[in-house]
Amino acid sequence: MTKILCSAILVDNDLEYEHQPRNISSGFVVCGMRHHNCFTVLAQTDIEYKGMTVQGFLTVNNNFVTREEAGIIALMSKQIEKLSYHNTKLYSEDLY
Repeated sequence: MTKILCSAILVDNDLEYEHQPRNISSGFVVCGMRHHNCFTVLAQTDIEYKGMTVQGFLTVNNNFVTREEAGIIALMSKQIEKLSYHNTKLYSEDLY
């Protein structure tokens, strides 16, 4: 069973990049402990990303998943007992 590894932001700019999560065919993923860490890294680049981001998580199987998908994974893998926000989405605060 897969587990959630860390917070991640997908920048879906329709360009292809090497060495991305297995399920990402265009755009790129920035990972960090929390989502604000990912946005801090993006803000320090010259890359345009506003309006092109999806907040999610990276799994230990190297897949990018949305907050909703991550919530299901974290519950099923017993990483968490319940979702603390909105009961449908995972937030990094739920993990650590």
